[in-house]
Amino acid sequence: MTPELTALTLAALVQVAQFTLFAVPANNDLTVNYTLSPRDTPPPKPLSKITARLGRALNNHFEALVLFTIAVVAVTLGGNSSPVTVTCGWAYLAARILYVPAYALGWQPWRSLIWTVGLIATTVMLVAALV
Repeated sequence: MTPELTALTLAALVQVAQFTLFAVPANNDLTVNYTLSPRDTPPPKPLSKITARLGRALNNHFEALVLFTIAVVAVTLGGNSSPVTVTCGWAYLAARILYVPAYALGWQPWRSLIWTVGLIATTVMLVAALV
């Protein structure tokens, strides 16, 4: 497995961990009866601030993971792996791991800067796949 594919696989596991970090407090905030329901009605109460942030961080990673997956697949299938793409893969992974506490704890402006590192790493990989 290429280092980029390893980073992608680990990023997917980070996504699973993020889901758990969100789902457990969401069940506590909303009650299991509500979360097991078809949710035809609005929640009985809002999520706590941190739980809501964890949910937004989770959704953000779903969006970012799509582009990162495309970058990894393009680099791998195109045979364009290089020290630059490997570094970008690990930078993306590190950024996504740091993004969770940065978002949950409201680190300003660090959350946005960490997010930017992940986007730049992904963009560099996409460009490298074309070169």
